[in-house]
Amino acid sequence: MEIKLLLLDFDGTVANTGRANATSYIEALAEEGITITMEEYRKRYFGLRCPEFLADIGITDPVQMKRIRERKVAIYPTHFDMVTLNKPLWDFVQQFRANGGKAMIVSTGHISNITNAMKYLGIENQIDGLLSSDDVAISKPAPDCFIKAMEMAGVTAAQTIIFEDSEIGLAAAEASGAAYFKVVLDF
Repeated sequence: MEIKLLLLDFDGTVANTGRANATSYIEALAEEGITITMEEYRKRYFGLRCPEFLADIGITDPVQMKRIRERKVAIYPTHFDMVTLNKPLWDFVQQFRANGGKAMIVSTGHISNITNAMKYLGIENQIDGLLSSDDVAISKPAPDCFIKAMEMAGVTAAQTIIFEDSEIGLAAAEASGAAYFKVVLDF
């Protein structure tokens, strides 16, 4: 079967954004009087959607959740100097696209975080689609986002390869039925 579609998680896969994301959350939470460490974020919360992450640390008030999320989004670009492109993977993706394949970003991240980071890296016009957790009812580890991307591209799981880094992303990739690779970048 010919591979026609690459699905790529963004944070930790296409780009090493872990430290920038964590720092932004830590600062936004500190403004609310909540302290978490970089190590705690990396070990316990990396890869979680914002609502699940905030609920897990005990924040359930929708107003406070929205305020923290918006503040994190505002702070994030100030830490783009910490964001780096996974150049070997990105070069492979661009070669795949040059040969007629399609590539889409499929992330649990907030759409504005992803698009702002992509603009910073200069890659915003080098993909064929972008899905975030806002585009599906149930996010990773459910496979819904990957299945939706395959449907949008008009391909089957057998024609798709997924690149992921987090355990919840890998679980979603496996459940989608597509082949997948684990990407490991230094945090």
